[in-house]
Amino acid sequence: MADRHLTVITTHINADFDGMASMVAAKKLYPEAVLVFSGSQERNLRDFFVRSSLYFLDFARAKDINLEDIKRLILVDTRQRTRIGKFGELFPTDEVDVHLYDHHPDSPDDLHGSVEVVRPVGSTTAIMTNLLREGGIALTPDEATILALGIYEDTGSFTFASTTVEDFEAAAYLLSRGANLNTVAEMLTRELTVEQVSLLNDLIRNATTVTVSGIEVVLARASSPQYVGDFAVLAHKFMDMENIHVLFALAQMEDRVFVVGRSRLDEVNVGEILAELGGGGHSYAASATIKDTPLVQVEEALRQVLQRKIRPRRTARDLMSFPVKAITPESNIVEVHQDLTRYNINAILVIQEQTLLGIISRQIVEKAIFHGLELIPVREYMTTEVATVGPEAGLAEIQEKLVINKQRLLPVVENGKVIGVISRTDLLNLLMSPGEGGDEPLERQQGQLTRKKNVAGILRERLPKRVLEILRQVGQTADDLGYNAYLVGGIVRDIFLKHENLDVDIVIEGDGIIFARRFAAGKQMRVRVFHKFKTAVLIFPDGFKIDIATARTEYYETPAALPIVERSSLKMDLYRRDFTINTLAVKLNEQHFGTLIDYFGAQRDIKEGRIAVLHNLSFVEDPTRVFRAIRFEQRFTMKINKLTASLIENAVKINFFDRLSGSRLFSELKLILKEENPIPAISRMAGFDLLKFIHPDIRYDQNTQWLLDQIRGVLSWHDLLFLDEAYERWYAYFLGLIEPLKEEQLLELSRRLNPSPRFCETLLWAKSAADHALMVLYRDGNMSRKNIYYLLRPFPVEYLLYMMAKTRQESSKRLISLFFTQLKNAKPLLTGQDLVTMGYRPGPKFRIMLQSLLEARLSGEIRTVEEEREFLQTRYGAPTRKLAAQEMTAEEG
Repeated sequence: MADRHLTVITTHINADFDGMASMVAAKKLYPEAVLVFSGSQERNLRDFFVRSSLYFLDFARAKDINLEDIKRLILVDTRQRTRIGKFGELFPTDEVDVHLYDHHPDSPDDLHGSVEVVRPVGSTTAIMTNLLREGGIALTPDEATILALGIYEDTGSFTFASTTVEDFEAAAYLLSRGANLNTVAEMLTRELTVEQVSLLNDLIRNATTVTVSGIEVVLARASSPQYVGDFAVLAHKFMDMENIHVLFALAQMEDRVFVVGRSRLDEVNVGEILAELGGGGHSYAASATIKDTPLVQVEEALRQVLQRKIRPRRTARDLMSFPVKAITPESNIVEVHQDLTRYNINAILVIQEQTLLGIISRQIVEKAIFHGLELIPVREYMTTEVATVGPEAGLAEIQEKLVINKQRLLPVVENGKVIGVISRTDLLNLLMSPGEGGDEPLERQQGQLTRKKNVAGILRERLPKRVLEILRQVGQTADDLGYNAYLVGGIVRDIFLKHENLDVDIVIEGDGIIFARRFAAGKQMRVRVFHKFKTAVLIFPDGFKIDIATARTEYYETPAALPIVERSSLKMDLYRRDFTINTLAVKLNEQHFGTLIDYFGAQRDIKEGRIAVLHNLSFVEDPTRVFRAIRFEQRFTMKINKLTASLIENAVKINFFDRLSGSRLFSELKLILKEENPIPAISRMAGFDLLKFIHPDIRYDQNTQWLLDQIRGVLSWHDLLFLDEAYERWYAYFLGLIEPLKEEQLLELSRRLNPSPRFCETLLWAKSAADHALMVLYRDGNMSRKNIYYLLRPFPVEYLLYMMAKTRQESSKRLISLFFTQLKNAKPLLTGQDLVTMGYRPGPKFRIMLQSLLEARLSGEIRTVEEEREFLQTRYGAPTRKLAAQEMTAEEG
């Protein structure tokens, strides 16, 4: 202790006026102390130091303070170790005397000291001011002005609900000491920067209302590629503009998500809520910062916390879980045990044709298995006397039914149909934590858009009239069935990106197969049903197709496995998708036709050109999403965000790609190669070290890049010829990508990608033959037209284009070009029937005659029909007179 001699006054990192003013006041109580900011300051405070003429403030730098010299630490406006920068390293300690002055509510990780002055007021400065007043310590007008800044800022100029009488009294005393309100107004009333205005506009556009137990909570999202200060100020402005009672504003800035909570209702304690996300604050104002987590994932976590923390009266509809997991009475005991394990539940309902028959618990199932009754139907052992409640049942009724009847599950029944279940865990969570409910599924967190954006006009502008009419009919059919219907997927994304896309995908909240059959009834169209995936395809007479899917969720039994699909809600259906930009939906029901639904910030990410996953295990569950991320990034000129790129690198490092089937990997590769210009995507794959999963010997080096560039140029040249012949562009790029591979390596590639046998045979033969043909062309730059024809005729178009791109010899390029433009489709003008008409007798000689005509045409000897006739008569003699006369008669006729 003899070496410790410093008294240090500090506040929280990102210090505001309240923290700084409290430090200045503390300096009056501890004159020997050194003022030190623990971290950076908010922008308004930095501006104050730049613009202020108050030079008497003397702050030391944290890096100049030796922690081992500190004997007393004065903390103001905070009590949390994690919020005081390097000074947090002092704890735990018995060698430093700690004094605490704070106005924030207690939290479990609060520090404690020998002096603790903590009061529930609007600002810590008010506490410090009244201490100075009580101690008779004088203040200069400049000091009084600084303290007034702290009080006015933290009470929102006395408009925040946290403001108390003590704040007013402290401000009145400071005015009597000469505080300059003009300075206060100048520092607190600032014009917004361009970046702040953009962020505020984002909050306005991306505001969503969720209703939790009757209380409306506004969630507003924004994002910026760089840090923008004073986000809390923007949140408060937005709250005032829209007269919002409860607001959570979330902003993605760089690799962090900043969350600001504001509440004007006693039922919503934003301090408690954001403490769950690692933040904290008052019941009326709080904040949190989350690093390396996608915005959509932070929002989902926040939504779940809202369900637990908001206090109003709960009804069965609020507490129940849905969709309901159930089994049929014919299911055997083993099947039931598998379902209980898969969904991690301890009881399950038995339902047949939407009628509740009973409940069976894990305990009964496991005992039945112990006794060797695995194959006995569940109806033999289920509990049939089951209490139920309606959706509006209150807590007392729910408690009575669950506890008194000793049920594990309480079905919620409406109009004779089970619409949800409440577990004992749900009830216990509610009873043991006042104001908190049990875990609830995501569906109940959907809410409604605060600003319902109707995009019907955009649909009319960017979709053909026929497609728009079909969508209206979809909505009408959904209304007839009592379902909700939504246009989802790439078509909605591309409407906003102004890309042409007529792949119509419909999600039905209901039974998609029943919907498809009802829609097709009485119309001339076919319905193709896929019961396993709960989907259907509507096929119109002209071949136009619409995909119909039941709103569903899915789970993966192992990484990279195909998903197991189950019926769910729209939000869960969208949450299972790959990237935020693909999660937009448009409601098609007649009353709400054209209403845009954006749960996951898709509009924001589309606007900012960002490819982002919805959750951190996305690539673990389905590694093919990595290839789609790269494909979308290049197609839409977007950018894979930092976290998503990190998750791709993790997937490569752990190597989930080897678990993919070859056909799935090949399918994703083909989709990339089918892009208008796949070269940037191939380069991106190489950057993520993904090419090795196609074959370990594929390299994206200078030679490969040169060849792919040449292929692109050759394909453009070929397309400009307008030859009207179908070919696969992706195949030419594929050949360029695998160009260095030898025969054994190609065999390995074929085994890995598992293409069709015909594809493998062609690949192995044609690639070797193409190299041989290029050698022949190289040796004979003046090859005859006939020899060119016979050399190149066996090759598919894709190989010819690959050869033309690969060769560095201009003479070889010229000969292949000649083949395309003049020789490839060469054939005699006369046919076998023409020979018969001329008077020649049919027979094997016809083939020889036509072949000789072809070769003469290739060599340029003949060009017209007359020349072909003369050529045949010269070489094979004149036809018989009888047939010649018939020919003349036919011509006259």
